[in-house]
Amino acid sequence: MVNNQIIGDRDTRPSPLSTEDLAVLRDNLREQRLFREDQLRQIAAAPARTDEPVRRRTAAQTEVRVKLAASARMVLADVEAALDRIAEGRYGRCQLCRRGIDRDRLMIVPQARYCARCQQVREAGR
Repeated sequence: MVNNQIIGDRDTRPSPLSTEDLAVLRDNLREQRLFREDQLRQIAAAPARTDEPVRRRTAAQTEVRVKLAASARMVLADVEAALDRIAEGRYGRCQLCRRGIDRDRLMIVPQARYCARCQQVREAGR
């Protein structure tokens, strides 16, 4: 794929989000934060079984809990970062190309750091 963009020719206009959009997105992010914090509390409070016959099942359950907790912490960090960007007035800008992130994308993934194009490039590079 050839990148025809001229370096320095970046669109740095403000994000096309209305005040109402931003309020909805902020509320959504706050709800997500509460959900993930509650999820982490529930995972931490799950009782550990020590019965000999269920050791294998317990090991698998522990592995699932560890992975769920790691995923919840990662999403929580993304949500917190998005709330910080809102507070700092940087929300809705791609962290790679600095262009505005599409409103529809933010409505679906409010913690998005990258525009759809840059996200695809990042995922292709993995």
